[in-house]
Amino acid sequence: MERETALQLVKPQLTEHRYQHTLGVMETAIVLAKAYGADVKKAELAAIFHDYAKFRPKEEMREIILSQGFPADLLDYNAELWHAPAGAYLAKTEAGISDPEILSAIRYHTSGKARMSLLEKIIYLADYIEPGRHFPGVDEVRGMAAENLDRALLKSVQNTIMFLMKKNQPVYPETFHTYNDLIRNGRID
Repeated sequence: MERETALQLVKPQLTEHRYQHTLGVMETAIVLAKAYGADVKKAELAAIFHDYAKFRPKEEMREIILSQGFPADLLDYNAELWHAPAGAYLAKTEAGISDPEILSAIRYHTSGKARMSLLEKIIYLADYIEPGRHFPGVDEVRGMAAENLDRALLKSVQNTIMFLMKKNQPVYPETFHTYNDLIRNGRID
């Protein structure tokens, strides 16, 4: 699917602010893909569709999670996590995206997972560091992303876990698995 076609499908699903965020994620994903040797076209497409379900009704996302066999425990955590697996499903069924790497990158862009692929890491990180993001620690992660993808990813996951802990919010277990896997197996030296 070409960029313009993808953007035309995604734009009506998003607010203008979220559409601008999506464009930032797309450009960031392209830069990271080129820097780290990932498929640029796949990174572009995954980035465009990463928030495809962001503004779908919670009940629709809940039904997708249950009917498609996604982990039901997602429903016990913040609904912000739901749009990732729901978005992967909708990108497949509504937009016809069938590439499993792209769909997996969309699915795990909020929680991460152990043994993330290069494309999954790029989309997770691009979403975190795109130029429109402004929060404590993001500039540090942006700088790290230019030097070491795994180190930047680890820092972003640490920041996310600490943010949730400071707000007394539960942390989805897959995010802890991401952290543990990066500590054990990441190239963070």
